Amino acid sequence: MPYLKLSSKNQIVLPKEAREAMKVKGGDELLVVVKGSVTLVMPKPKKYAQALSGKGRGIYPRNYLEKERRSW
Repeated sequence: MPYLKLSSKNQIVLPKEAREAMKVKGGDELLVVVKGSVTLVMPKPKKYAQALSGKGRGIYPRNYLEKERRSW
């Protein structure tokens, strides 16, 4: 399993396997999300709307939104 080492300048180098899996290269921006003791590193989406599209699918029961809109 690849691992990271923090340099004396607080820099890290992503292992080749991680760079290939995330499809990133030098100069690309990454997001770092910290949740308690877990830290996630992921590529920054080029378009947030496109990255989030469809993520809410299946949350509401069928026809829920139509009924809610009619109630307005």
